[in-house]
Amino acid sequence: MPSSPPLPAPPAPRWWAAYAALCLLAWALYAMAGSEWQRGEWRFWDGAYEATWNLLPPMAVGLLALPWVRRLQVVPRSARVLAVQHAGAALVFVGLWLLLDFVASWLLFGADHARATFEQRVLWRAVWGVFIYTGLMFGFGGALHAQRAQAAALTAARAEAALVRAELAAISGKLNPHFLFNTLNSLLMLTRSNPGRAEDALLTFSRLMRYVLDTTRGAASRVQLRDELDFVRDYLALETLRLGPRLTVDWQLDDAVLDDTVPPLTLQPLVENAVQHGLAPLLQGGVLRVQAQRLGDALQLCVADNGAGCVWPPLPGQPARAHDGVGLSALQRRFELDYQGRARLTVRSAPGAGFEVHIHIPQNLD
Repeated sequence: MPSSPPLPAPPAPRWWAAYAALCLLAWALYAMAGSEWQRGEWRFWDGAYEATWNLLPPMAVGLLALPWVRRLQVVPRSARVLAVQHAGAALVFVGLWLLLDFVASWLLFGADHARATFEQRVLWRAVWGVFIYTGLMFGFGGALHAQRAQAAALTAARAEAALVRAELAAISGKLNPHFLFNTLNSLLMLTRSNPGRAEDALLTFSRLMRYVLDTTRGAASRVQLRDELDFVRDYLALETLRLGPRLTVDWQLDDAVLDDTVPPLTLQPLVENAVQHGLAPLLQGGVLRVQAQRLGDALQLCVADNGAGCVWPPLPGQPARAHDGVGLSALQRRFELDYQGRARLTVRSAPGAGFEVHIHIPQNLD
C-alpha cells in the first residue's frame, strides 16, 4: 500500500507546553472536585493529593501518545487493522498505568497495600484508561491532521503565488517583443520617407528602448504614471511622423495623479491598438484620447479612439479586433492576477462607436 507524504515535524516545545497546560488544568479541576469543606475550611490539600495520585501516572504514560499517533498516520491502514491496533494500544496504556500505580504504592506503602489498592482499582483504572486513551488519540490525531492540512494549504498557496509570478513575468515578456516589432516598423517607414529626421527619431527610439530595459526588472515592478506617459508620448511622436495630421491626441490628465504608480507598459499596448486598429484604417484619421484621473483612492485610466469600433463582448470564436495581438488579453490577465484582485480592466465598444478601455488601479493596498 503506498505511503502518504511524511508528516511535518511538530514544533516540540509548543506541543509539549500545550500538553502540560491541559494536564495542569485537569489536575486543578480534579483537585477542586476532590476537596472537602469541613468546619468552614476548604481542605484543598486532600484534593491535591488525590489528583496527583490518580492523574500523574496516566499523564506520564500519555507522553507516548504523540509518537504513537504519528506512527499510525505515516502509513494508511484499513479500518479493521486500525481498530485492532488501537485496542492493543489501549490495553498497553491501561497496563502501564496500573504498573506505575502498583510500583508507586509498593515503594511508598508496601506490598500488601499495593496489592489491595490494585485489586480495588483495577476495573476503574481499566475503564478510565480506555477513555483517556481515546481522548489522547482524538486530541493528538486531530492536531496532527490540522498541522498537515495547514502545511498542505501553505504549500498550495506558495505554488499558486509562484504560478502568479510566472504568469505575470510571461505577460511582461509578451508585451516587449510586441512593442519592439511595431516600433521598428515605424522607424523603418520613417527612415525611408524622411531620412533628414531619422536621427531625431532614433534618439526617440533610444529613449523608448531605455524605458523598456529599465521596466523589465520583474512582474511586480511599478513606475510612476508620468514616466509611463512620457514613454507613450515618445511612441506617439513616431506614429505622428508616420500618420501626420491623421492622428490627433487629446490628453486629459489630472496633475494630481502623475505620481501614482502603474505596472510598466500598461498604456502603450492600448495606445498601439487604438492607433493601428482604430485610427490608421480611417482615411480621414481620428482622435485618440488618453485620460487619467482620481476616483477615491484609485487611479482611473482611459484610452479611447473614435474609430469604427466593434461588437463587444466579441462573439464566440471571433477576435475583438483584427490582429489585436497579445496586448489587450495580456493586460486583462495581468490585472486579474495583480493588485490583490482589486484592479479592473473594462472595455466599451460597439460598431461605429469607437473603442474604449478603462483601467481601475488601486493605490492604497495596506
